[in-house]
Amino acid sequence: MPVRPTAALITTATVLAATATLTACGGDSGSDPDTLKVSFKQSTDNNIKVMDTFLADIKKQFEKKYPGKKVEFIPIKAPDSEYYTKVQQMLRSAKTAPDLVYEDTFLINSDITSGYLKPLDAYLAKWPDWNQFIGTAKAAAKGEDGKTYGVPDGTDTRGLWYDKGIFAKAGLPTAWQPKTWDDVLDAARTIKEKVPDVTPLNVYTGKPAGEAATMQGFEMLLYGTEDRLYDESSKKWVAGSQGFKDALAFVETVYEEKLGPDISTALDPNIQTIVRGDLLPNGKLGINLDGSWLPQDWLEGSGHEWPEWSRKLGLAAMPTQHGQAPGKVSMSGGWTWAIPAKAANPDLAFDFIKTMQSKANAQKWYVANSGIAVREDVANDPAYADAQPGIKFFTDLVASTHYRPAYPAYPKVSTAIQEAMEGVTTGDVSVEEAAKNYDEELRRATDGQVIEK
Repeated sequence: MPVRPTAALITTATVLAATATLTACGGDSGSDPDTLKVSFKQSTDNNIKVMDTFLADIKKQFEKKYPGKKVEFIPIKAPDSEYYTKVQQMLRSAKTAPDLVYEDTFLINSDITSGYLKPLDAYLAKWPDWNQFIGTAKAAAKGEDGKTYGVPDGTDTRGLWYDKGIFAKAGLPTAWQPKTWDDVLDAARTIKEKVPDVTPLNVYTGKPAGEAATMQGFEMLLYGTEDRLYDESSKKWVAGSQGFKDALAFVETVYEEKLGPDISTALDPNIQTIVRGDLLPNGKLGINLDGSWLPQDWLEGSGHEWPEWSRKLGLAAMPTQHGQAPGKVSMSGGWTWAIPAKAANPDLAFDFIKTMQSKANAQKWYVANSGIAVREDVANDPAYADAQPGIKFFTDLVASTHYRPAYPAYPKVSTAIQEAMEGVTTGDVSVEEAAKNYDEELRRATDGQVIEK
């Protein structure tokens, strides 16, 4: 799932401690062949232990199924951008490479190109369950060489979360489905006027929010226009599109008209935690453009329990710019389990994947993680669809979803988008200037592989 929640910045002491741990237990030639080292992204919110709890259960199952084998976890507690950096540092050396690593689909092609990951085709050909995985999810873990480098553990979609109580106070319909971008902005303006003590609309923006700004924010706008980031027919990145400028103009409007959070809050690296842990549960935010996974923070045992969320919040699809077909837009990403090229125990690692991604365990994970199923047998199981409010809504958005152009240059392109967004958010540059700066950075990031609109 891509672009999963991030929170407090990792401290220098934590980085040093993690580095020492990784160095001490890496996958070098002296590694224990009976010990599997699994690295994963641990939430920076100490109360959120969804992944930790799930993996602890898989560890028990695995060690029971394979007597004599042990699983050792190497959690990395860091915001998304720092997690990506730390993983790449680990994968460069046999001394620090784990046997299994959690990879965001947005970064996987970059790591494939760098030679950090092992192709899994030989394993997948002997694993019948692979036939249950949907094609789009499989494609997200495939390299440009046609080989598959990761097993997806779910996907995600995005839409509009809105507070029914705030809508009622503002005189807006509590069963809301905007048809255009203007409908969204008009609702936010009404909230600003009628309920002035709340934030009308949150759209993630700027470099501190990282990929959340790009995917939950910008791409949810851009893909509702007639334009895209990447032109599949020419195999080139798109520069100079009107849709790009229109998406930036929407962001500019949100912050120029003070419809969004205070700029200092919007550009806080902890913005996602602030939204999920404070603004939404405490009735301080009218509309939030965000992902399907939010309820994982509010489930029992999360530390932020909010069982009333499904009664207090409404869900609406993000509309296209002018209501043009198909009328709504979503973006999807997700995470995969990958085996590093320098893993000491790759066979054992794939056995762990098979245990973790059985139908029963995958279904357990999708529900716990508020994820969207990528196994057809789970998606078709009524127990999955009924497990949690919102699952059907977000699963149905898969039909209208888009995937990022996850080519090796994408991380640099994403950073350039965040810089453009931040510029119009703060008002330091105009939309035209921000778009021009982006186009220049795009040409550098893609070695000139662009098509001019």
